Amino acid sequence: MTRSSRLSRAAILTELKLAARKGDRVALTLAIEQMKLWALSPRYWERYLDLLGHPLARLIDMTVIKQGEKIARQKGWVKTRRERAPARGVKGPVARPARAQPVRPAAATQASLFPDPR
Repeated sequence: MTRSSRLSRAAILTELKLAARKGDRVALTLAIEQMKLWALSPRYWERYLDLLGHPLARLIDMTVIKQGEKIARQKGWVKTRRERAPARGVKGPVARPARAQPVRPAAATQASLFPDPR
């Protein structure tokens, strides 16, 4: 089977899926090399960020390439953090009353652990 010399999102994802399904190291190496080409080339930054929408590609980026966040920061594409949804049944943060701090006796008023044997 002859592989196309053109890189496409579908071709990279096919290699990643083959590597994930069959444990094919050659397919994984090929996919990583293709992803590196896109990640390290400013010409393909938009395509690379589009590719990172797929979970397998994102996993490879986080573990091997580590470029997606760097590119997004440089381009100003960093997404704002999403707020966590509150747990079911909880209507929002409940203010807890401040606890009164217990008063500790001064060190001089405590009995000694080792009394004088007189």
